[in-house]
Amino acid sequence: MKVYNFAAGPAMLPVEVMQKAQQEFSAYQDSGSGIMELSHRGKYFKPVIERAVANVRQLMKLDDDQEVIFVQGGASMQFAMIPMNLLNGGTADYVDTGVWSNKAAKEARLFGTVNVAASSRETKYDHIPARSEWKLTPGAAYMHITSNNTIAGTQYQQLPTAPAGVPLIADMSSDIMSRVFDAGKFDLIYAGAQKNLGPSGLALVIIRKSLAERTSDRVPTMLRYSTYIDEGSMFNTPPTFGIYMLALVTDYFIARGGVAALEEVNNAKAAELYDFLDSSSFFKSTVAKADRSRMNVVFRTPTDELDAEFIAEAKNNGLMELKGHRLVGGCRASIYNAMPIEGVRALIEFMKKFETAHK
Repeated sequence: MKVYNFAAGPAMLPVEVMQKAQQEFSAYQDSGSGIMELSHRGKYFKPVIERAVANVRQLMKLDDDQEVIFVQGGASMQFAMIPMNLLNGGTADYVDTGVWSNKAAKEARLFGTVNVAASSRETKYDHIPARSEWKLTPGAAYMHITSNNTIAGTQYQQLPTAPAGVPLIADMSSDIMSRVFDAGKFDLIYAGAQKNLGPSGLALVIIRKSLAERTSDRVPTMLRYSTYIDEGSMFNTPPTFGIYMLALVTDYFIARGGVAALEEVNNAKAAELYDFLDSSSFFKSTVAKADRSRMNVVFRTPTDELDAEFIAEAKNNGLMELKGHRLVGGCRASIYNAMPIEGVRALIEFMKKFETAHK
């Protein structure tokens, strides 16, 4: 039975990447050791991290002022690290569009004032607030958005810009490298790796050197962005296996035509699944149509009991991890870059059969 993993994270990785990692896990090149055993400062790992950085720069078309660094602790560490480095007792604007953006704002309040410029919390995060509704702070320390909301299933279809002089920061954990956009408009982008880029525990951070210079000397060394920039992400022992896997994943992306090619497939996958949901009288999408995520498709059956039965039967048919987040329930299909369109079509066919059997 063919198995498709629809988990929201840690999520599936491309089969070819997993097979390559399997080959090199216990014998990397001619080293006589596995990739996880090799020194981060040795001759074998240095080209790996350099390739990972170069791949990110190529795929996202970064400019010379944007640095690529790798930080442990995932995106959740960044919730605190960003205000610790950049808020400096000032006011930051946060657009609250889901659980993770809400958590990020909560951490920022430990270091300064947070202005929630807009929120869809009252409607259970079922949409992205219209730009005209945002109440921004003149001269804010920065503006923070979450580009895709893994739990709620919403996504900015058009990424916003910040007011002149205000740094724009985005948590792109669940849609990084899934679509083409102008990364040059952002001053800091961060993403937990475990959805589109590799294993958990690693965060990719893209930050302008000029922004990193704002950090107070009172910030601990390991929590300063400048430390990672100055030391090439190797002030201490970095998460070498996570960086190695990110290098393999981004190799795979480049070999398949880059982000534009990935976006074309992602659009097709999402369109087929949402077209089915819109045609169904049994399943329904719970998200405003204009703001639907192309990465995390949330939906429900008529009852909670049927949700549970659907998830259980889907698992028995090789369609794994379709349970919605514990905070919201329902069902969720995460269809990141590694999910082939065949997986989405297998899900749709099963949904049709389940609907027929339970009408």
